[in-house]
Amino acid sequence: MFRILNVRTADDDLKAAAVIREVAMRLFADRGAAVTVREIAAAAGVSAGLVMHHYGSKDGLKDAVDRRAAAFFEEMLGELARIGEQGGSASLAELFAARLEAQPVMVDYVWRLLLDGGNAADALFGKLFATTLEGMRSLVEAGIVRPAQDEQTRTAFLLANDLSLVLLRRQITRLTGTDPLTREGLARWTAVVMDVYTGGIFAPPTGPAGPGTPASDQPAAGEEPCR
Repeated sequence: MFRILNVRTADDDLKAAAVIREVAMRLFADRGAAVTVREIAAAAGVSAGLVMHHYGSKDGLKDAVDRRAAAFFEEMLGELARIGEQGGSASLAELFAARLEAQPVMVDYVWRLLLDGGNAADALFGKLFATTLEGMRSLVEAGIVRPAQDEQTRTAFLLANDLSLVLLRRQITRLTGTDPLTREGLARWTAVVMDVYTGGIFAPPTGPAGPGTPASDQPAAGEEPCR
């Protein structure tokens, strides 16, 4: 009986710690570092003393939330790498959208984390960069993506493009009428991205000369062509 009670107490303790962490993530996402331990405790339905018992301080709780966000992304990016090894393809945004329904507050928290900057934001971006780099290398080896002349800069560009959906989500939604991190919005966004990646955005040169003719070989306005 004593052992059963201890197991139940331990389980309840872990559940309380998880609830506190998830509530803290939501409040940190909404208000940043201004939120207090008392406010977190009240929203979680526990005492401030219990928050301190589990996390030691607000900074300790914030570190736990940051680790939770990092783990979320590492798991997702690990899936991206596995997809590459299996010969498929996916982006950070696609994987993010697939998990958004289950954990919607994660997007807002990452937005706040990257916006506020600091060591936690730098560490998260570094992990995202490293895992994205490995994922792209897997896609190159699978023959899906061509090798890059500047692998580091291309990886940074692709990661910045995906994270822009998080950082500018509200503005994109307002101007396009579609949330880019929903399945519908992502399909619309991806169609445009693929069009730009594969076809470019610049119109082909026009004029009497055929493709590849140097501009210097064309007669100037008012001049007769050389015979």
